[in-house]
Amino acid sequence: MERRTVQLRVAGQTYRVVTTASDAELKRFLSVIEDKLGEVSGRGRAVHPQALLLATLALAHDVEEERERSRRIETRARESLSRLLTRIDAALDDGAEDGVAERPPSPAP
Repeated sequence: MERRTVQLRVAGQTYRVVTTASDAELKRFLSVIEDKLGEVSGRGRAVHPQALLLATLALAHDVEEERERSRRIETRARESLSRLLTRIDAALDDGAEDGVAERPPSPAP
């Protein structure tokens, strides 16, 4: 996507930024930021410059929590898959030991 310069209004301040984000993405991002600002400074109240820092820290915290949650899910998925593969291998080995013939190799052309 092409880089462009846009003006964004956050907490009553206008910022000029260069971005590749679409207008829809920027609108969504600004909504998240405004919501977080409302949480840290109170909705409808004047936003002090320090509130932007607090909102940034809170958003960074949220991102880190999501990353950790994602890591835990990935670890559990890998462990589950490993256990499943072990069970499949064991079942195949048991079948071979019980006299169940494995598939013969494909004939050479």
